Amino acid sequence: MDPAPPEERTPPSSFWTSTPFRVLIVVLVLAISLAILLLRDQIAQIGAVGYAGIFLVSLVGNATVIMPAPSLTLVFAMGSALSPWLVGLAAGTGEALGELTGYGLGFGGQALIENRRVYDYLAGWMERRGDITIFVLSAIPNPFFDLAGIAAGASRYPLRRFLFICWLGKVLKTTAVAWMGAQGIALMELLFH
Repeated sequence: MDPAPPEERTPPSSFWTSTPFRVLIVVLVLAISLAILLLRDQIAQIGAVGYAGIFLVSLVGNATVIMPAPSLTLVFAMGSALSPWLVGLAAGTGEALGELTGYGLGFGGQALIENRRVYDYLAGWMERRGDITIFVLSAIPNPFFDLAGIAAGASRYPLRRFLFICWLGKVLKTTAVAWMGAQGIALMELLFH
């Protein structure tokens, strides 16, 4: 029996690129988003635990793709009570890890969003200037970072690189917000004392 010509052979499929794995990622992201939506009041109470609570609230707040869960308000408030530098580090790390759900959604279910205009625009930016796109969109508060994460996953942007650049931008943003919270309280004390 002769082996099949090269054009007729199918490459071995990897579990990580298989359809069942991609469906699993999409289902997992949707389940996380639903859980966050249903448990949002309990999640907000975790923030009172200090740095670990800030990390967890930021992680969960950025893990949802369907409904944004604002965690920057907590970062602003806690920046006035704790070290703004450590609040920014804890929150930025949590936010960056939370963004892995968007990346995973793009990796596993890119067909869910490919036809949207903003997604197409961001996907083009990801292809041409991935590092800059990830950094800028993670460093400023905006509703489009989830789409950039999805585009990064769909384009198979290197995961470690995505996470590192996202972390840099998120830590910069959350540290600035925490510092503004600390300065706001200091200004209020100066004005009213």
